[in-house]
Amino acid sequence: MRAAWKGPFFVTFPGLRQAIENKMPIATQARSCTVLPSFVGLKFLVHNGKDYTPVEVTEEMIGHKLGEFSATRRRFTYRFTKAK
Repeated sequence: MRAAWKGPFFVTFPGLRQAIENKMPIATQARSCTVLPSFVGLKFLVHNGKDYTPVEVTEEMIGHKLGEFSATRRRFTYRFTKAK
């Protein structure tokens, strides 16, 4: 939990203005960056350790971290073996 007097953690994204104008996704590895109200409607490619996961920011995401919407682990699926 971050102290309230520090404010939200924010990383400056190079090319943010061009991404807003051209509707291009912003590739980032800053999973701990807080989603700000100015990000609503933007598309991010958030790194999960292996790939970049597409994330489109909505109003419900404000105040959360970008990394919360890019899962780092795969779901476990049990595979049945073929019986002979």
